[in-house]
Amino acid sequence: MSEQYFVTLEDIISNYSLEVVYIPEEAEKIKIKTNEVNRPGIVLTGYTDYFDPLRIQILGWTELGFLETMSPSKRSEALGYWLGLHPAAAVVTRGLDIPDYFITACEAYNVPLLRTDDETSPFMSALINYLNRELAPRITRHGVLVEVYGEGVLIVGESGAGKSETAVELIKRGHRLIADDAVEIRKVSDTVLEGSSPSNIRHFIELRGIGVINARRIFGMGAVKTIERINMVIQLEEWDSTKAYDRLGLDNEYAKILDVRVPIVTVPVTPGRNLAIIIETAAMNNRQKKMGYNGAKELMSALGMDDIEPTDKEIDIWQS
Repeated sequence: MSEQYFVTLEDIISNYSLEVVYIPEEAEKIKIKTNEVNRPGIVLTGYTDYFDPLRIQILGWTELGFLETMSPSKRSEALGYWLGLHPAAAVVTRGLDIPDYFITACEAYNVPLLRTDDETSPFMSALINYLNRELAPRITRHGVLVEVYGEGVLIVGESGAGKSETAVELIKRGHRLIADDAVEIRKVSDTVLEGSSPSNIRHFIELRGIGVINARRIFGMGAVKTIERINMVIQLEEWDSTKAYDRLGLDNEYAKILDVRVPIVTVPVTPGRNLAIIIETAAMNNRQKKMGYNGAKELMSALGMDDIEPTDKEIDIWQS
């Protein structure tokens, strides 16, 4: 069974500077467990099938205006249909005045009532994006995550392969560190992975022979970043003279992480190879491929070998 993640209502209140109009208990004790939100229009008419009480409810001009058209008895009945299902919380947008009857109803049913000055649609969009990230499925794996020319590059390999040393060289060349040693990977959509560092080791790098350094303190704020999308994987491995390494880059290799396919490049490590430059080149090449250009295909076309079809291969980078 997959782990159930949650955010507290206190986190949401703090992140969006929400005004607390009424709350039945401490906000940090109220857990939000779904990334979906709801506007309770049809529920106010009495149709409650498929209503999910775990969702945060968003109300704007439309919902409050609809309630104002009702007689007091009908309005009380409508609020009972909705609030009687005990939704996680209600948020009134646009800084609208909240009628006393609405506050009284929320108090009667113990439903947290909040308010924001933001407009309805932008607030909903921002909240959904926030919940998608905070509640996303996640794993933590050994590796290094850096931003190179705007590409999020996850560097993996056996301990001692040179991942951290390569990250320092990349930082010196103007790129940014997101995580060293442990990378927390979140699946924020069906096609997007984001990586970050556990907060207790953020910005720290371990260099054998030197020890632990703080990249932010040594190289400055411009050398680090909190979170980055994972666009490709670089797998470092010790050079094996019996292995035939890809020399054209025509075939496509992928690593599957949380069921999302990410392009992967295997780089053999030998003394004297400048891994930082190789990773820079791989990042730029990956960006070109996303823009529709493939140097290997152009070379094959120039050699009259257009009939060669690239193949896809999936690689298990963590052997699990």
